Amino acid sequence: MERVWEIAGNLGETHKQVVPITVFVTVLCFCLVVGHLLEENRWVNESITALIIGCVTGTIILLISKGKSSHILRFDEELFFIYLLPPIIFNAGFQVKKKQFFHNFFTIMLFGVIGVFISSPIIATGCWLLFGKFGINLSPRDYLALGAIFSSTDTVCTLQVLHQDETPLLYSLVFGEGVVNDATTVVLFNAVQKLDVNRIDGWTAVKVLVDFLYLFSTSTALGVAAGLVTAFVLKGLYFGRHSSVREIALMVLMAYLSYMLAELFELSGILTVFFAGIFMSHYAWHNVTDSSRITTKHVFAMMSFIAETFIFLYVGMDALDIEKWKMSKLSGWDSIGVYSGIMLLILLGRAAFVFPLSALSNCLNTSTRRSSSITFNHQIVIWWAGLMRGAVSIALAFKQFTHYGVPLDPVNATMVTATVIVVIFSTLVFGFLTKPLISYLLPHSSASNLEREPTISKEALKLPLLSFEESAATNLLRAKDGFSMLMERPVYTIHSFWRRFDDAYMRPTFGGPRSNELS
Repeated sequence: MERVWEIAGNLGETHKQVVPITVFVTVLCFCLVVGHLLEENRWVNESITALIIGCVTGTIILLISKGKSSHILRFDEELFFIYLLPPIIFNAGFQVKKKQFFHNFFTIMLFGVIGVFISSPIIATGCWLLFGKFGINLSPRDYLALGAIFSSTDTVCTLQVLHQDETPLLYSLVFGEGVVNDATTVVLFNAVQKLDVNRIDGWTAVKVLVDFLYLFSTSTALGVAAGLVTAFVLKGLYFGRHSSVREIALMVLMAYLSYMLAELFELSGILTVFFAGIFMSHYAWHNVTDSSRITTKHVFAMMSFIAETFIFLYVGMDALDIEKWKMSKLSGWDSIGVYSGIMLLILLGRAAFVFPLSALSNCLNTSTRRSSSITFNHQIVIWWAGLMRGAVSIALAFKQFTHYGVPLDPVNATMVTATVIVVIFSTLVFGFLTKPLISYLLPHSSASNLEREPTISKEALKLPLLSFEESAATNLLRAKDGFSMLMERPVYTIHSFWRRFDDAYMRPTFGGPRSNELS
């Protein structure tokens, strides 16, 4: 009899888990339908749609539960980092236009890496000065973590309005910075967690920078290795002759394995899986059957889309979590002061690096064509694109200020609710204003002037970097010409050298047609 009651109890627990998941999946399906109906409306994207539907759903659940709770699933930051984030970042790397990304790699790294190191201290210092006026006391590590949390951008709204064919330079900068920024903020956040806050001195910044460079380089190397190993295995074994399912499964599992290995070795899984995606699309994608090529693009995009919608839907529901609001002791006006102060710090921190680094990038690219420079209108769009906060900010805030999704004290509850409000406000308000701003700053007539890099001739691609069949004087003269060209046009020259090395050594080993430009 006891066994029967035990089985019945287990069935009851299972049923309790099935009900919320069923409701959540139903709401996800509803988001897909509404998103389809609003496809032609460039004012509203999937992120805004999911947030609004999440808020409406949370209100309904709050009324049904008679004010007890507004969400049906408890947010777990480990769930986010292990299951939801990898497909989003991998798809970003797999679908990225590699030619534009690497042509603008230096500027993207300026915005995505140096920019975070500029904005993060500004936000952290501002929070320290601001919160003291409202009686909020945090540890030095919490303030440093807030700098990283609110430096993480979400560029989805801007990318859905920009046209890649009309403004390839601007699109590449906004997209590239968004991905690199997410990776940088997570790496910086993890580096902050390892700091000994009781011994902060002049070497602290150096230690953080060294730790960051180590994580950045090793994570990138692991991602590149995973992409190359996958390509080599697919090329050598040719899975497609028996089953296209196996080759698709291998790409998915190798990408996920690279992410988990990075997390296992305490590296940056975001960077690892991003570069794994880039190298898989550049090499491994050419080693699978035609049907698998079509399937992989749709499968990866679908997984990323569902994960993003899931996150924003939860954020909308969590905004009405009455437990966190009750735990927070701030009054209404003080709460508004905290939220407004954080938004102002985000605006200032963003402006502090976008405009100076854009000027620096233009100075370093004076020898290239004028069309590759970042105009003032472009700088405003780049600044605006990074004002929106998204899923990474939410996940890092939950990781820093909650225990399995539950804040332990009023101060932590205030930080979580502040992050949720900032994400919702920035996504809705800035997201709605993105289209009219870009339409005003970049009218179609001026935006349609495509920026183009000089093309590399097929004859130049066939030239070796060095040849043992030629005299030393000839090789020396070629190296001298290459060095002069590197000084004049560094990005173009590095790209041409990489193309020749890629065609001569990499593609024959790992797959892909020769003399095929990065796209």
